[in-house]
Amino acid sequence: MKARIVFLIKVPGDRREDFLRAYEQIRHQVAGGVPGHLRDQVCRSATDPEQWLITSEWRTLDDFLAWEATEEHRDLVKPMRDCITEARSLRFTVMAETSATMETAVMEGTAA
Repeated sequence: MKARIVFLIKVPGDRREDFLRAYEQIRHQVAGGVPGHLRDQVCRSATDPEQWLITSEWRTLDDFLAWEATEEHRDLVKPMRDCITEARSLRFTVMAETSATMETAVMEGTAA
């Protein structure tokens, strides 16, 4: 069963560029070589420029937990974590989702 990992974080304005640079390094390395990783996103709050959200999707929760437990993970995320003043991590299993085909049909007004 797929998993969604959510990080709610605070990044001070003067660390934003460092944070985004570190995120770019991490996402390319994870996407290119961590088993079970499917995709990720980084989002900034529309109302609080210091509030950020990082989500990642994994084939299974066990895939994420296995990677998170490695020293490679800790080393890789350290530059990003150095920019963060507050963090909260949430883990979910995906119970249902729409397909890309359904989303396209709804947007085009052709869904029944």
